Amino acid sequence: MLNLFNNIRIVLVRTSHPGNIGAAARAMKTMGLQHLYLVQPKFFPDPAAVARAKQAEDILNNAPVVATLAEAIADCCLVFGASARPRDLVWPSVTAAQAGQQIIPAAAQYPVAVVFGNERTGLTNTEIQQCHYQLTIPADPVYRSLNLAAAVQVMAYEIYQNYLAAANQSSIAPEPLDLANMRELNGLYEHLEQVLMQIKYLDPAQPGQLMPRLQRLYNRARLEKSELNILRGILTAVAKQLA
Repeated sequence: MLNLFNNIRIVLVRTSHPGNIGAAARAMKTMGLQHLYLVQPKFFPDPAAVARAKQAEDILNNAPVVATLAEAIADCCLVFGASARPRDLVWPSVTAAQAGQQIIPAAAQYPVAVVFGNERTGLTNTEIQQCHYQLTIPADPVYRSLNLAAAVQVMAYEIYQNYLAAANQSSIAPEPLDLANMRELNGLYEHLEQVLMQIKYLDPAQPGQLMPRLQRLYNRARLEKSELNILRGILTAVAKQLA
C-alpha cells in the first residue's frame, strides 16, 4: 500500500528561503512522502536546504525544479492549493483533514498534488485557479500564518493518518473514474477561450472573470477524459462552422 505514496507530491512555488525547502523535505519524510517538486525556487540547490533536511537529503536530490506550476502538476488529476487568504472569486475549499480523506483513495489511481506558495505572498489567484480546491489549515483567526514547513507537516500528517486508517481496514477503494489531468484540462481551457473569442462572447480587451469562473466550473465537475473529449469535439465543430 505504500506504493500509493508514489502518486502524492508536495509542490513548493517560488520558495524564497532554501532552509524552508529542507525543512519541508524533513516534514515529508517523517510521514512517508517522497516526492517534492520545486517551482522557481529563489535558491536551490543550497547548503541551507541540506542543513535543514537532516536525513531527508534524498528528497532534495530527487526534487525536480521546474519553471511553472502548470509543469509541476501537468499529470495530476487532483490538486489542492494551500492558502488562508480569502479570494475575490471564491474557490471550492476544503480543510487539511478533508483533503487528507480525499488524497489516499485518489492516489491509489492517479497522481495528486498539494501546492504551497511563497512564504510571504502565498499562491497567486492564477495559481489557485490551477487547483481543484483551496486548502485551508484551521488556525486562530487572530494569527493564521503558519511557517511553510509547519504547513507541509500538518498536511503530511493528515495524509499519513488517513493512510493508516485505510491500512487498518486492509483496503483502499480507489476512485473509479478515468479523470482528465491538469494538462488536458488546460488544453480544454485554451480551446474554450479561443472559441469564445471567435464567437465574440469573450472580449480579450475586457475578459473580466469569465475564464476563471468557467475554470472553476469544470474543475468542480472533475471531468472524465471521455467527457473532456466530447467538449473539445463540440468546440472544434463550432470553430469549423465559423471558419
